[in-house]
Amino acid sequence: MNDPAVARTTSARLRQKQNQEQNQEQDKEQDEEQEQEPRRRPRGPRRRATAAVLVRAALIAAGLVTVYYVLPLDGRSTTGTSVLLACGLLLVVMVFSWEVRAIAHSPYPRLKAVEALAATLVLFLLLFAGTYYLLEHSTPGSFSEPLTKTDSLYFTLTTFTTVGYGDVAARSQTGRVLTMIQMAGGLLLVGVAARILAGAVQAGLRRRGREPSDDFTSPED
Repeated sequence: MNDPAVARTTSARLRQKQNQEQNQEQDKEQDEEQEQEPRRRPRGPRRRATAAVLVRAALIAAGLVTVYYVLPLDGRSTTGTSVLLACGLLLVVMVFSWEVRAIAHSPYPRLKAVEALAATLVLFLLLFAGTYYLLEHSTPGSFSEPLTKTDSLYFTLTTFTTVGYGDVAARSQTGRVLTMIQMAGGLLLVGVAARILAGAVQAGLRRRGREPSDDFTSPED
């Protein structure tokens, strides 16, 4: 005959063992959730950050273009134009360096890199557009036709995108030298500067222990 006391003891041990296994499974699930928690970010803040970056990039571009059209650029000599270009390129480098540091400390490094690239690229293009405009007015005939500010910006974009020249082309030696400088600067901006920005993004992500796609992808449901 079975001893009731032994049966009760065995049943109690089985229940205790089952409870321990359940507690272990719950602890394991909690540990997994805690490990995944740093990778999960609320959708709301990320969407607001994305919208804010796009708005800021658009406002920066619009503001720089407005300054380009409003700023008086007449009455400078060729030497003054060269000095203006040199100072402008130095400003581009300073702005780019500041943006790189800001990316490394930003909570959204990839989004900050988009804003930085937009600001640097627009400033670079408008700098050369203004330089071409000043060159044409200080030395008429430097280009195949007289340039307005819009024509200068059109020529700058044509040079940057390498789609080939049509109605506007550089004729003077100074104009062609400036065009070659822009070509070289454009290659550096697309190649070297892009790699520097990518490195700054990775540094910013490593500082926060985040995955490379955290700025753009939504958390899994």
